[in-house]
Amino acid sequence: MDVMGDKATLFETGRFVQPSGEEATPDESRDETADAVETGEAVEEMSLRLAAQAGDVEAVSVLGAMLLRRGDLDGAEPHLRAATAEGDRAAANNLGVLLHQRGYPDEAAGWWRVAAVAGSAAAAHALGRHRRECGDEPAAEYWLRQAAEQGHALGAYALADLLEHRGDPGAEQWMRAAAERGHREAAYRLARALDHQECGDSRADGEADECGHDNGVIVRAEAEQWYRQAAARGHRRAALHLGTILERRGDLKEAGRWYMTSAKDGEARAACALGFLLRDAGDTENAAIWWLRAAQEGDGNAANALGALHAERGQTQTAERWYRAAMDAGDDNGAYNLALLCAEQGRTVQAEQWYRRAAYAGHREAANALAILLLQGGDTAGAEPWFSKAAEAGSVDAAFNLGILFAGRGEDAVALRWYERAAAAGHTEAALQVGIARLRDGDEREAERHLRCAAGGGSAEAAYRLAAVLDARRPQQPAHELGEIVHEKTECEEWYERAATQGHRRAQVRVGMLAAARGDVVEAARWYRTAAEAGSRNGAFNLGLLLAREGSEPEAAVWWTRAADAGHGRAALRLALVYARRGELAEGQRWADRAVSLGPGEVAERAARLRDALREELSA
Repeated sequence: MDVMGDKATLFETGRFVQPSGEEATPDESRDETADAVETGEAVEEMSLRLAAQAGDVEAVSVLGAMLLRRGDLDGAEPHLRAATAEGDRAAANNLGVLLHQRGYPDEAAGWWRVAAVAGSAAAAHALGRHRRECGDEPAAEYWLRQAAEQGHALGAYALADLLEHRGDPGAEQWMRAAAERGHREAAYRLARALDHQECGDSRADGEADECGHDNGVIVRAEAEQWYRQAAARGHRRAALHLGTILERRGDLKEAGRWYMTSAKDGEARAACALGFLLRDAGDTENAAIWWLRAAQEGDGNAANALGALHAERGQTQTAERWYRAAMDAGDDNGAYNLALLCAEQGRTVQAEQWYRRAAYAGHREAANALAILLLQGGDTAGAEPWFSKAAEAGSVDAAFNLGILFAGRGEDAVALRWYERAAAAGHTEAALQVGIARLRDGDEREAERHLRCAAGGGSAEAAYRLAAVLDARRPQQPAHELGEIVHEKTECEEWYERAATQGHRRAQVRVGMLAAARGDVVEAARWYRTAAEAGSRNGAFNLGLLLAREGSEPEAAVWWTRAADAGHGRAALRLALVYARRGELAEGQRWADRAVSLGPGEVAERAARLRDALREELSA
């Protein structure tokens, strides 16, 4: 059994035998201190033997415990039997331990019963453990409760474990009691239980319960306290979880210390986490060392990290080897990453093979990537079920891709449902598509909500469309004279500007128009020029108008030419008028013809009249 001796009453006298299952201090080199200890033990043993020969029962018991602790079972047994016969309960408990080690559990249980009835908490714990191993849970609970109620930490822990196995709510009370008495595994399990409490899992950070208390924060703080206690006592998994909590909170230095403590004790996950912490700090060399250590212990996540590191360095063969190691460790990301590597190298057949492996194992992003690969190969029927599988598993990109797939078939209602699902999960482009659909349906309120989400997510098109919605609502502003600058900007103009700074050409033109309306000619010209140089024919046309008003008609003609060549009818008409005024009638007629063909109707009508007039003048 784990326990020997009567910890409650005999520790100070030396009659307590250290449990064989607990940690012992690692043996150091035989220095002067070790020699002194051995000398002291020899002196103590001699004095105990002399006292035992003189008939001191307590000395006989302690001598037996000393020999038992040393592993001298043959030497210990007669002393323990002699002390037990004299009614020494510690000797009875230790005799039970000795017999258990010899392989006589039933006889050991008999002596534990004797010691437990006499009040030995350690014996009650040992007897309770024995009865549980025999399948007698009622007797096990009785004796473990006896030990626990006497303050025996191991007894409290064993009782909590038994009750927890049965689903008894009283387990937490005894787990807490064991933890408070310094039992590190109890502290760890108590922390894990607190971590998994419903209030900690379901309630968001900062959300108060019905009583107005931030219960989630309190529970997390208590869990951290127990993790810290267990970790301080050498529990490597507790150190790992404590490191995770600290990293999440931003205490990276302390998190790194606990990860290192856990990793040095052999926890592969901690070594992997420490590697990521070092990588994020820019120390990839040391990160690789810890990842290697974790990967060699079978951590698939660390093997994947090593694969990614070598892939970034262009060492594709080494990267592939580590991705395969991750797969061998049962990490589906290994197959997914290997597929990505093959796809980058143009090895499409191999990429599909590894995507399939990961997708069949439930990797949702692999299922989405496989569907895209099939779609690119023209296999729409094969792609759809994989998109569906990925979307149902929670892939936001797959839900959006399904929306594209159904929209391409003209099934707008089905497409909208998938777009809405992706948008609800924060997909920017999906939110844009929902906003466009709601605008088309006339639901401006819902359209605005989705456009705001998409614009806030960085979509320039959404920002432009949102600005257009807000622009249509605002009252008509009085015209400003050129040169009169009004600095106040409306919300719609701010959205136009956001889209414009992201390169949206129509937004750039609109920002230029609003600046011109405020009388800010310089700002207007800047945005028109930006849009025109990016290929906007409206930007080129408006820049031409602005230049013409400022007296720079030759430069204006250059921009109108660019706009007309891109299909802008009004620019062609303006050019026709410029050349007509210059007396270049043939060139004016050519541009008038172009304006007639480009339209729109009003422009075509005016251009036709101008063309006819130029033709008459040329033929006169």
